[in-house]
Amino acid sequence: MTTDTTTAGTSAAAPTGEAAAATVDPAKWDALITLHARVEHDLERALKRTHNLGLSEYRALCHLSTAHDGELRMQELAARLGLNQSSVSRLVARLEADDLTRRDLCPADRRGVYTVITDAGRTRQSEAAPTYTSTLTESLNTATHTADPTLAPLLTVLLAP
Repeated sequence: MTTDTTTAGTSAAAPTGEAAAATVDPAKWDALITLHARVEHDLERALKRTHNLGLSEYRALCHLSTAHDGELRMQELAARLGLNQSSVSRLVARLEADDLTRRDLCPADRRGVYTVITDAGRTRQSEAAPTYTSTLTESLNTATHTADPTLAPLLTVLLAP
């Protein structure tokens, strides 16, 4: 570690051979969180209105549709969705009630429970995917977001072809 003392009598540590850690701007983080909340709201509304699916339900179907054999352990699905065990159990119960998934026991460990996407679940997910993508694109392209100088660089990256 070396010390740079050349700046107007101040002393700042500068690492040698390593990149310096960036400092996070809380205002930029807050702008990103606000953008996220607005986009999530738009996605939830569009999926519910058009496909009778909540956003978490749609995302669960997406994870299941790309998983090996269309199944995930409940704990794995919870981790991928950022939900706790209780929340993912309620979510899977809603999907089961609509015949979009079914539960299966792990043959090697009878305590392990899988949720498995059904053909109806695959169909609903594939039908909802264009709505999700178009709503996401439209929401991110909203003039208030793209005109915000804090968000514009991030949106440029997200919206790049």
